[in-house]
Amino acid sequence: MISRVYHATLFALYQLCIVIGIVAMPLAIAARQAGLTLPIHRVLANVEEAYEATQP
Repeated sequence: MISRVYHATLFALYQLCIVIGIVAMPLAIAARQAGLTLPIHRVLANVEEAYEATQP
């Protein structure tokens, strides 16, 4: 039971990170033009790895 809840939570977190990345894209483009980078890709990669590790 706990494993199903954990798996569902990771899936929801992964989907939320994707949505945040899409919404933050204009901000990321503006930041890149100013010489800064946002680490959204690192967060998404970490959540994706955790989600895939729960797959049977």
